[in-house]
Amino acid sequence: MASVTSSSSVSLQPSATDRRISARVGGIAESATLAVDAKAKALKAAGRPVIGFGAGEPDFPTPQPVVDAAIAACSDPKNHRYSPAAGLPELRDAIAAKTARDSGWQVEARQVLVTNGGKQAVFEAFATLIDPGDEVLLPAPYWTTYPEAVRMAGGDPVQIDTDESTDFLPTVEALEAARTPNTKALLWCSPSNPTGAVAPRELVEAVGRWAAEHGVWVIADEIYEHLVYDGAEHVSMPVAVPEIADRCVVLNGVAKTFAMTGWRVGWMIGPADVVAAGVNMQSHLTSNVCNVAQRAALAAVTGPLDAVATMREAFDRRRRLIVELLSGIDGVTCPTPRGAFYAYPSVAGLLGKEIRGERPQTSVDLAALVLEHAEVAVVPGEAFGTPGYFRLSYALGDDDLRTGVTRMTDLLAEAR
Repeated sequence: MASVTSSSSVSLQPSATDRRISARVGGIAESATLAVDAKAKALKAAGRPVIGFGAGEPDFPTPQPVVDAAIAACSDPKNHRYSPAAGLPELRDAIAAKTARDSGWQVEARQVLVTNGGKQAVFEAFATLIDPGDEVLLPAPYWTTYPEAVRMAGGDPVQIDTDESTDFLPTVEALEAARTPNTKALLWCSPSNPTGAVAPRELVEAVGRWAAEHGVWVIADEIYEHLVYDGAEHVSMPVAVPEIADRCVVLNGVAKTFAMTGWRVGWMIGPADVVAAGVNMQSHLTSNVCNVAQRAALAAVTGPLDAVATMREAFDRRRRLIVELLSGIDGVTCPTPRGAFYAYPSVAGLLGKEIRGERPQTSVDLAALVLEHAEVAVVPGEAFGTPGYFRLSYALGDDDLRTGVTRMTDLLAEAR
């Protein structure tokens, strides 16, 4: 007699043909920073005088010599064709030279992979190194893209919490407590997005030695290397701890240093075998980065740093101003960042208080209230793994910065 399957045992899971979006892509969270920036721009386009502190984007134009190099490149037929997937040979050479000049790390051009912006470098580093089930230690607050890139690579991000008591920097003890047999890598970002923290040399050395001792890879994001203040020093881990160099991948790009966010040129530097594997992947993923943008990047990394110094002076002035203004708001505490161009104030003292008839319970709620009533866009700390904070980029004009924080101050002064 044939068996009969009861209806209760029939699987209700959708079949492969029923699933419109893969679980891998469907599970990716939207970039919170870009989402906030897009909403601010949409409201502004609709006529509302919104001031956006969301995107980490310098308000300066790209330096003119870089633009001129791109204009000339447009007319050169050699830039109208495919070029090597790893990047223009002369740009790879220049990035190697720039790395030696700026951080002291001596690398060869074959250790450089030019990518479509820093985000592609982040993804390709994880995709090249991480297998399903591998764990990546991720100090929090972290840039919102890091955990999503780990997950897209099949890995598991492991959050290491920090706070003001450690200057938002992880301790070796905290890293060791989180290490398991599945720990493959540590994501290291100094100067930090979102906090502006800069790791001192002794911490970089201690973490590097810990990683080398336990065979943990380090993926170091150095995109803000030139933006340090108050005597802070950017220390590159493979320079401070040479024994980690064979298990270290450094990520960088022209976006922040040269006000080139829209040009989309980044790079990863690492052991030759890792970079060769990344080149192979990129040959299928995107092929070469836009040749005109690469020519512009070549002009940037080989040219003088005068424009960079001018921008850093402006960021420093704005940094001091935004900390002063935010620190004057009751219920807000704002540590002074020493790098990048972000302030990361705690707004925990305002949660649960009544403002315009509402009692925001989370920093997400409070950010929504600030956008609606003060017409100021900020990114809530939940996007960075640490509820109770706001991230504000001070890479915007002085007038907008002062006006925006003043609007917030006036609104939040109503908290009862």
